[in-house]
Amino acid sequence: MRRRAFLTTTITTTVTLGTAAGLVGTTRGIAATSSTGAAAPSAPVPHQPPPLRAGDRVGLVSPATAAFMADELDIARESLEGLGLVVEVGRHARARHGSLGGRDAERAADLNDFFADPAIRGIFPVRGGWGSARLLPLLDYDSIRANPKVLLGYSDITALLNGIHARTGLVTFHGPNAGGRWDAYSTDLVRRVLFDGAAIAFENPRETHERNVLTPTEYRIRTITPGTARGRLFGGNLTVLTALLGSPYLPDFSGAILFLEDVGEDWYRVDRMMTSLKLAGILDRIAGFVFGTCAECLPGDGFASLTPEEIFADHVAPLGIPAWRGAMIGHGHAQWPLPVGAHVTIDAGRGTLAMTGAAVT
Repeated sequence: MRRRAFLTTTITTTVTLGTAAGLVGTTRGIAATSSTGAAAPSAPVPHQPPPLRAGDRVGLVSPATAAFMADELDIARESLEGLGLVVEVGRHARARHGSLGGRDAERAADLNDFFADPAIRGIFPVRGGWGSARLLPLLDYDSIRANPKVLLGYSDITALLNGIHARTGLVTFHGPNAGGRWDAYSTDLVRRVLFDGAAIAFENPRETHERNVLTPTEYRIRTITPGTARGRLFGGNLTVLTALLGSPYLPDFSGAILFLEDVGEDWYRVDRMMTSLKLAGILDRIAGFVFGTCAECLPGDGFASLTPEEIFADHVAPLGIPAWRGAMIGHGHAQWPLPVGAHVTIDAGRGTLAMTGAAVT
């Protein structure tokens, strides 16, 4: 599903978020330093949720686009049951309001109810699409802060992952939606990160295929600027993230590692959104950059369009920070369950992203 059908405009408010980081070299730390030498504001202290266990009760919600087909909700529920979880379907998960999974108050109520319920150990959106950002003013952040639990999703769920962390410090997780892709690779990583509390060093598999047994043709790493960096991990879907600019639902990107992905966007739109991040001061504050995939992204104007290489050369390379693209983050393929708000280390030359500790405790 093309996101442009649901989100037709991008907010490009030019908000001054602080001075540019003044670190020199290929390695950057968590705390950025401003051009005046003063320490930049730090991100909220990460607040980790408890790990999941087989037999735990979890909530299934539809905070974005409605699950139009009965099979979609059933597959989402059965997938979570396949992880050994006991699924409680939200009261409004089957609702519909236009393209949305119910009215804003209904979708927010399901999230608030599940966070407040001590018997619920995790919350899983059925799918993305559009609509999660509409819920941010309606969430009970005091309750969420007092009742930390796993929240896993991606795409439009980017709004919830970053907004909830920005307001509560809760570490959230960018990974498969409940009704999405549960291949063996992704499922194994979800079990290790969310159930076992493992600190994973994520690295693309170097697999060959029948059409080329000599070298990998998928999941290829492209280094933009070599080097290593450490910081808190923020990001997700580029379109959704830029639509939050100017709101109180973005985390502090000072010294952060920014990761991005998108789907169904012409490359000139990707350029426009990267420009928005630059104008808002975000790119000048990060310590490292990782791009996943842009699935079904088209050149737009053909040869008149900027290429992906040119876009990242224009916006990311001049930052002089460790940066790479081609990570297993995004739509249409296996993906890593990334802890939003937790500390990670990237090596842009090797194309790795490593957790520095358990994201559940």
